Amino acid sequence: MTGELDGGPFYHGTVAVLGPGDLLVAGRRSNYRPDVVMNHIYFTALVDGAGLAAELAAELVGGTAAPHVYLVEPTGPFENDPNVTDKKFPGNPTRSYRSTAPLRIVREITAWTRLTPEALRMWRDRVIAVPPEERGEIVN
Repeated sequence: MTGELDGGPFYHGTVAVLGPGDLLVAGRRSNYRPDVVMNHIYFTALVDGAGLAAELAAELVGGTAAPHVYLVEPTGPFENDPNVTDKKFPGNPTRSYRSTAPLRIVREITAWTRLTPEALRMWRDRVIAVPPEERGEIVN
């Protein structure tokens, strides 16, 4: 993978309700592929990227799940996310990372760009409507 790792700030999008000091840890099932237990915790330096992940997670979980975006601090080393870096996008324009070490919640972020109903519908058709086993491989 190419490119230097940046210094943040970093964000994580989820449906989990968390508070300052809480830790996000690896070992949970993937939102996109529930049959896969994730060896890493994922994050980005783009607040709207975390917002997109949060909104997709809310759609995948369904019901009354609400999307949340958190400012996070890595507690250990991290690397470029191989699921997007160079595999889908040359370099790391999404500024996406992953770590086996926990991420510490600093605070919730409320100022991020929400998807329009049309964009949410497009993502629903591209990702959510596709059966989990057909959503593509996750480099775990």
